[in-house]
Amino acid sequence: MTQPPQPPPQPPNEPPNTPPPAGPPSGPPAGPPSGGFGAPQDPPPGGFGQPAPPPADPFGKQPQQPPAAPQDAPAGGYGTPPAGYPTPPAPQPNGYGYPQAPQPGYAYPQGPAGQPGQPGQPGMPQQGYGYPTQPMQPQYGAPQPDGNGGKKFTTQMQIIVAAAVAVVLIIGAGVIYAATGDDGNGGKNEASTSGSTGGEAKGGEGGGLAGGDEKAPAETKSKVAFQLPVPTVTDITTVEGSWVTDKAYVKSGVAEIIAFDRDKGTKLWSVPLPGEVCSASRHMSENYRTAIVFEETKATKENKYPSCNQVGVIDMAAGKLLWSKGVTSATGGDKHVRFDEVTLSGTTVAAGGTSGGAAFKLDDGAELWKPKVGADGCYDRGYGGGEALAVVRKCGTHDSPQLTVQALNPKTGAPLSSFQMPPGVDYASIVSTKPLVVAADVGDTAGDGSSISDFFSIDAATGKLIVRIPADAEQYAARCGSTEVERCQGLAVGNNRLYLPTEKHDGTSEYGKTNEVVAFDLTTGKLLGGRADAGDRYSLVPLRMDGTSIIAYKEPPYDKGGQIVSIDGETFEQTLLMENPSDEAVREAERRFSTDHSEILYEDGRLFKAKRNVSERRASDADEKLYLVVAYRTD
Repeated sequence: MTQPPQPPPQPPNEPPNTPPPAGPPSGPPAGPPSGGFGAPQDPPPGGFGQPAPPPADPFGKQPQQPPAAPQDAPAGGYGTPPAGYPTPPAPQPNGYGYPQAPQPGYAYPQGPAGQPGQPGQPGMPQQGYGYPTQPMQPQYGAPQPDGNGGKKFTTQMQIIVAAAVAVVLIIGAGVIYAATGDDGNGGKNEASTSGSTGGEAKGGEGGGLAGGDEKAPAETKSKVAFQLPVPTVTDITTVEGSWVTDKAYVKSGVAEIIAFDRDKGTKLWSVPLPGEVCSASRHMSENYRTAIVFEETKATKENKYPSCNQVGVIDMAAGKLLWSKGVTSATGGDKHVRFDEVTLSGTTVAAGGTSGGAAFKLDDGAELWKPKVGADGCYDRGYGGGEALAVVRKCGTHDSPQLTVQALNPKTGAPLSSFQMPPGVDYASIVSTKPLVVAADVGDTAGDGSSISDFFSIDAATGKLIVRIPADAEQYAARCGSTEVERCQGLAVGNNRLYLPTEKHDGTSEYGKTNEVVAFDLTTGKLLGGRADAGDRYSLVPLRMDGTSIIAYKEPPYDKGGQIVSIDGETFEQTLLMENPSDEAVREAERRFSTDHSEILYEDGRLFKAKRNVSERRASDADEKLYLVVAYRTD
């Protein structure tokens, strides 16, 4: 059984973009809330360094309707209006593509100051920070009154306005991209990427982006490779950890690590553990070794919550537990430290938590170092691994914490640089270690459970803040763990850019939602031109970087299978890599794996979706087929 506090319950198994019920409906059914198009929020309090202005809303905000009211038919998308419809308003000279009369319910982009060939307009200062801002990003106005007693437009009028906005956005995005595409390096992109696969991506010859390793197969339609049933448990049980090697799909089970043939699902080997897995690194070495934290013993009636004090390394090529051990606290005593998280960077395994931390050699488990525990209660909350090693160090009291992010020497634990997070940050998550990017919910302003209100791009060599990027939780859909340091998902970092999905919003289909992936420059904080559109009734979820491209999962509507696409990191051009079957039984199994609470891995034409937690089977589920893992392949 897992340690308290218990992990979040599994989300309800509701199909995305559900069709209308049988019979004549009174109106289109209400889909899941978009979360990104309500009334504008005040900027988060606090401020540090030189924060960027709030990010531009690429799509504007619509006035939020009362919850009880049924949704009107969704607005039209970004296509060209049919013949006979009005054309978009002409741009004014003080901003590119800015309409003369804003349409109700929509917002329009404003040109940054000093665009070539246009009079520069001074940017409005960011309210609530009290610090100088970075160069202004393109801003989007607040929703305007609709002049119709608060009612939404008719479907026809929404389509007309949306089409007009589309042209404005396309023109605006082109100007933004032309103005910001030069990063001051002669147009060359020295790109790096940090994610589940690690590795540094370089720009191609002539300064272009080099792409990635994942290529489209001759046949992109996939088939089910295998489905693994949920194990029988009597309580909520952690089964965190998924990895893909050249031969196997490896998954944490109940007090064991199991490897399956990645094409057939046949069991290859199993490593039994004395207790349940508590945490697992998302990184692995080039020779397929990874780190885990597990309980010292199985739960009993007398000891319902055994301590997660064992750190170990699994050799996934050999199928064995290479080593495991516990450590005592740096303050003394015989009691083993309880670990909350573990990560891997190079040949260093680092585990941390509220009780203390420690680092070990990957190959033999030799202890490398322990963090200093200060008299003021400072401790290493957790580590971020991959290409480099970083730590979130917490000091102060519970009511008034002070967090510091440090880049570390993996072999000695010595800080290479330190950056103090602004006041009002209780927890911080390391999104990437190279480049060093941190996410936090400043002042608990996100309000949506995402744990993200701002991103901080930090110079790992000096500890100086490069730029602070506000990320309105109503506009962007990435998520981090509330207390976990290395649990961010639905985003990617590469090419000196932060790639974020927007929240779901109405598309052109009557009953579907859609979204986009956009990019922020990690040096300027600017929202760059261009975006990747999910398409009607699909939603894009970035999984990881693949060289200079982004691998993303396209969450499907109720009647389709999911897709995997590769998105060019510069042009946003999409390449379809996989499309899953739309057969009812197959798509029903796929949709049970929520993108927010599942492990999703794609490697070499194979997609794996797995649970992080399993619980006792309910009586109502007795006749349903519930899976721990579903896997698809294209060859």
